[in-house]
Amino acid sequence: MPENNSRETFASRLGFIFLSAGCAIGLGNVWRFPFITGQYGGAAFVLIYILFLLLFAMPIMVMEFAVGRASQQSVSRSFAVLQPKNKIWSLWGYAGWIGNCLLMMFYTTVTGWMISYTYYSAAGTFEALDTEAVGGFFNALLDDPKELALWMAIAVLIGASICWAGLRNGVERITKIMMFGMLIIMIALAIRSVTLEGAEKGLEFYLKPDFNKLVSQGLGTTLYAALGQAFFTLSLGIGSMAIFGSYIGKDRSLFGESILVTSLDTFVALTAGLIIFPACFAYGVNPGAGPGLIFVTLPNMFNKMPNGQIWGTLFFLFMSFAALSTVVAVFETIVACFMDAWHWSRHKSTLVMAVLVFVFSIPCVLGFNLWKTFEPLGAGTGVLDLEDFIVSNNLLPIGSVIYLLFCVTRYGWGWDKFVAEADLGTGLKFPKILRAYFTYVVPVIMLIIIFVGYYQTFNK
Repeated sequence: MPENNSRETFASRLGFIFLSAGCAIGLGNVWRFPFITGQYGGAAFVLIYILFLLLFAMPIMVMEFAVGRASQQSVSRSFAVLQPKNKIWSLWGYAGWIGNCLLMMFYTTVTGWMISYTYYSAAGTFEALDTEAVGGFFNALLDDPKELALWMAIAVLIGASICWAGLRNGVERITKIMMFGMLIIMIALAIRSVTLEGAEKGLEFYLKPDFNKLVSQGLGTTLYAALGQAFFTLSLGIGSMAIFGSYIGKDRSLFGESILVTSLDTFVALTAGLIIFPACFAYGVNPGAGPGLIFVTLPNMFNKMPNGQIWGTLFFLFMSFAALSTVVAVFETIVACFMDAWHWSRHKSTLVMAVLVFVFSIPCVLGFNLWKTFEPLGAGTGVLDLEDFIVSNNLLPIGSVIYLLFCVTRYGWGWDKFVAEADLGTGLKFPKILRAYFTYVVPVIMLIIIFVGYYQTFNK
């Protein structure tokens, strides 16, 4: 198997686990997951989600890790190194690279929102505002391209600075700090939320299975929602996980490591629900308020809470850590692609990456103000929605199918080589008995996800 003796490596197993989980953990965990969990029956939906996570998403994570570790390359080169001669799998390396860049084109803007709200909460800005004024504040932020660009630039600068410092001294070390900080803040917020007067109604809404609600939403719709959340939560398909596989040794089996990463990702999602639902019910807030829940409704809720400025600041700091962990992980993937494809230094790759991401993120910033009449996917949509659709509904699921087929068919890397790589080291081994399931069943399910996603997008 290909070896790259000069390749950087993680200093510890914990660094690999935290950075991989940090890439998977994002705003979808702490924003979207609680909302759809309540919408589709609480604990009943969670059980289905976890089942789909184990049956579909996590095995593909193992495959992406294996491709990265065996090739010792980022997505830009990993397929080219492992594929049989005269095959076209390597074309996806460029698509995956582009996908990571596209993700940063809108994720840095949203991360900027979180950082700005952390600052404004700490400064006590929201305490002086009434309910209507808080909503006006968020709208004013979106309407100001200069301020949006400033906060986006701060997100880019943070991510680039961490990558500039190196894999161990920057990416691994800072991600560990952010993840530890995020977990501590989450636990503190969850304890505060569940001990609020009236929180028990939120806990019942979130944790008590309601199978009638599960069926009333439409069983097919509910199953698709759970499958989609399980699939998208791990950020699979564009090589964001493969790069971390290329940085680890062969002393641990990849199936066991994937279980740890998935468990941490799921823990964050479930704990986010314990933060949001009890607090919302305690203060009579609608937990299904969409984007306004985070930026309008919750600031108003913190205003009513004793020591609300402190808890509000901690909440948005937690959200910022969740977003920045993904920013750093994806930036590292882009930097590694530059380094692997053109043999650039880390500093040169980081500088070029930072400039390109900032410039290409400007359309998303302008999409909320100067370009807000541009509605590419129908009324009410904008540049962010288009970029998110390209990544989430196209590149991620298509890329996951490609990783899957590359690992299980003889036309790609092949089942035997994949399993041999995945099972190297101590730990749980990949379930070889399920070869037919991964070869024939999972690809069909994945294609159904893609087509249903198209249907729901264009037939609203």
